[in-house]
Amino acid sequence: MIRRLHAASPIALPVYAPTLILAFAAGVLIPVLPLYAQSFQASYSLVGLVLASAGFGSLMGDVPAGVLFGRLGPRRSMVAGIGLLTFFTLAMSWARSIPELIVYGFVSGLGMAIWSIARHAYLAAVPPTHRRGRAIAIFGGINRIGFFVGPLVGGMIAAAYGYRTAFVLFSALGGLALLFPLLFAENVTGIYEPPRGGMRGHARHLFAMLRREKRTFSTAGVGLFLAAMIRGGRNVIIPLYAADVVGLNVQQIGLIMGLSAAIDMLMFYPAGLIMDSVGRKFAIVPCFLIQGIGMALVPLTGSYGALLAATLIIGFGNGLGSGTMMTLGADLAPRDAMGEFLGMWRLIGDSGRTGAPVIVGGVADLVGLSMAALVIGLVGVAASGVFAFTVPETLQRRDA
Repeated sequence: MIRRLHAASPIALPVYAPTLILAFAAGVLIPVLPLYAQSFQASYSLVGLVLASAGFGSLMGDVPAGVLFGRLGPRRSMVAGIGLLTFFTLAMSWARSIPELIVYGFVSGLGMAIWSIARHAYLAAVPPTHRRGRAIAIFGGINRIGFFVGPLVGGMIAAAYGYRTAFVLFSALGGLALLFPLLFAENVTGIYEPPRGGMRGHARHLFAMLRREKRTFSTAGVGLFLAAMIRGGRNVIIPLYAADVVGLNVQQIGLIMGLSAAIDMLMFYPAGLIMDSVGRKFAIVPCFLIQGIGMALVPLTGSYGALLAATLIIGFGNGLGSGTMMTLGADLAPRDAMGEFLGMWRLIGDSGRTGAPVIVGGVADLVGLSMAALVIGLVGVAASGVFAFTVPETLQRRDA
């Protein structure tokens, strides 16, 4: 039966199944990791550094992971990435100091970079191009489902059995996820090249690809950076604005964020249909324009209901863009340098997500949260404009 399922949908078992498991596992740690780091008698800045360590590891690992993909291929890259992520997340459970936590988190981020690029390349190559949008949008929806459910379970487990138990659960789930690419992923022809004479040869190939694709990175790459900024910034601004300006408590903030996530989660399949039937830009442009408008409305809100309405608009806009950036990256990636291209593509997106909290914090310190929300709203509108006017439509209605 499992083999028949794999034959019917060759990305369901090697990509969708481990993605759902690992998204749920990561969601389990969302409410646990900050409190676990704080239990080491750490300051807020050190807790923030622990939370950011995996992101920095992923950021530093994106380009090397793309090169490594060219040597290992999809199957071995998936296995290596999940294995590294799982082991070093488990290692956080036996850490005895904040520096240990930071190191383990950083290395787990390297594993996440390898896994992410390998699954992206697999999603780019296996479905035909006229079904790629739906395939990647479903991936985005599966990811959202895991992150939506995971925190509820993580909070209950940590309350009942202690913080460290959540990391053990993550490792058990990671081991289960590892089986799917190990058993079902195939080294599909055409999505990676054989070794090019060692790492030096791969590095030369990377720089050649950058020269050849410089126009793509200077247009679509800029749009991706701005898109990642608004997606990263909204998760910083909404809770802070709700607490410090509107005066909501943590339960009310959680409900607002949860309802927005639910709207976001429900939009993944319509997003895929739009991308594959009408065009990629018909999902991308409204996605970031709507988010920008919703974020610009936040400073005008002064009550629970008004902020909820603005946040639901943002969630709807983000859901409309489910899988759009991965789909666009897959469309634009050259087949002779897919790993290298997707490594750079992910680096740009991770840079935007990592930079957003820094920019939000700096603007908020200078001129207040309301202005920070407006700035991030303008970033969303700018992202929409870049994709509308500088990036070509990439939907191919029939495969060559």
